[in-house]
Amino acid sequence: MQKIHPTAIIDPTAELAADVEVGPYSVIEGNVKIGSGTRLMSHAIIRQYTTLGAGNLVDSYAVLGGVPQDYKFDADSVTYLRIGDRNVFREGVTISRATGEGNATVVGNGTYWMTQSHAGHNATIEDGAILVNNVSVAGHATVGKNCVLSSGAAVHQFCWLGQGIMAQANAGVTMHVPPFVMLAAGINNIVGLNSVGIARNKSITMEDRRQIKEAFALLYRNGLSPSRALERMDACSDWGSAAGDFRDFVRRALNAQKPFARGICHLRRKALRSGASACEPGCG
Repeated sequence: MQKIHPTAIIDPTAELAADVEVGPYSVIEGNVKIGSGTRLMSHAIIRQYTTLGAGNLVDSYAVLGGVPQDYKFDADSVTYLRIGDRNVFREGVTISRATGEGNATVVGNGTYWMTQSHAGHNATIEDGAILVNNVSVAGHATVGKNCVLSSGAAVHQFCWLGQGIMAQANAGVTMHVPPFVMLAAGINNIVGLNSVGIARNKSITMEDRRQIKEAFALLYRNGLSPSRALERMDACSDWGSAAGDFRDFVRRALNAQKPFARGICHLRRKALRSGASACEPGCG
């Protein structure tokens, strides 16, 4: 049974599942679909062309599906925000719908957005990602599965973050970030592997961990250029899916075309082992 507060404003074209809850003074615009078990707290706003799956929580003053913050956006175009299941959007979260006719901003399943976090137009936030207070993800960026972006972290437009990344507070990236690494505060600073996140991932075996370390060493510890490191990775035919994902990410990043030709984040100099060659800015 729906629980809709009498002060809520709901467009007649919006489609709400039978058990959706809508709190006081919330606004749901037209062409919206909201799935079973989703709850909107007081003053939540769902803009047009937004879809929410089942079991989501939208807290007060969150605005989902707002108009893109993009000068070239055509106000007459139909674009979308598509959200999966079991996501939590805490107070003041903002996510823009896409720019470009028919395009979509996409949020997967089981993500957690803390206060004042934001994702821009055409961004993709994959399953299990956590965005802590005041995280900003710019337009056309991708945040991979199970990433954790700590408070104040920022992702530049057109950047890709692979799965399982941990970013410290106030870290920033303007380049692509391979899976399973740890980012330090500052810009494009990789300091090592996210060993805690890897250990907690039940799908990653001990052999996977060894292979991920091998892939990381080839890219960052052996003084190889990224293209040469990829050649060495391709020779590792026994790698499983985890290290294979690392290798595939590097290949995709190296072959990316503008505006996605961002390069790969470098290893912070003081994290280099004694005797290893320092990476030049913009290389692995």
